[in-house]
Amino acid sequence: MDAGLYTARPAGLRRERAYDELKTGLLIGDYPLNRRLTEERLAAQLGVSRTPVREALLRLDAEGLVQRSPEGGFYPTAPDVSMVHDLYEVRLVLELQGLRRPALGGRSTAHDAALLEPLRDEWRGLAEAAPDPDPGFVMLDEDFHVRLAASSGNPSLADLLRMVNERIRMVRMHDFLTEERVRRTISQHLEIVEAVLVGDLTLAVARFGVHLGESMAVVEERASRALARMVSGRGGMRA
Repeated sequence: MDAGLYTARPAGLRRERAYDELKTGLLIGDYPLNRRLTEERLAAQLGVSRTPVREALLRLDAEGLVQRSPEGGFYPTAPDVSMVHDLYEVRLVLELQGLRRPALGGRSTAHDAALLEPLRDEWRGLAEAAPDPDPGFVMLDEDFHVRLAASSGNPSLADLLRMVNERIRMVRMHDFLTEERVRRTISQHLEIVEAVLVGDLTLAVARFGVHLGESMAVVEERASRALARMVSGRGGMRA
């Protein structure tokens, strides 16, 4: 899009465009580590004024994708690839416990259909009109898994999963940068929740294992590739 045409658009659109483009660039490693993200350079690259860039950087700081230097200014945050496997392992333990809980003699003899049926219907809607690739899709993904865990009847388990998700969110955003991954996630979520609703927990556990394994592999590969680009400084136009 022509920068001159873009800057004539409303301020709200300029803010969102600056935020979206900066976020995607950070996730794919376009910005070198240890190089300050200067408002002037970013504004010129994006064809906006410094104000939308400044607001975008503040939002990205809150999300952990950039960090503020004690001397002032913002720098890219390196994805903690070593953390990914450990936290996915914790997710696996928590979510498998939630899936198996009714069969293990918990207080609930079945998952709560009143929670799961609306969840299934929401994701059926997403399957019919899949959203565009967007790092923000991670919030919908987290919501699915927390509500699935809550349906086991143990709210503490869901709370623990929510905390794990918050810690790993920045890296997990890498999972939703392509249409194929968004659609695959939607399809797998539906397969899992439908198996739980019919009481086939063995099938639900198997489907969940495939889902989490694929997600972890994609996240680790993309985060590692982004980190390599950031370290090498060969992020292309963002140097």
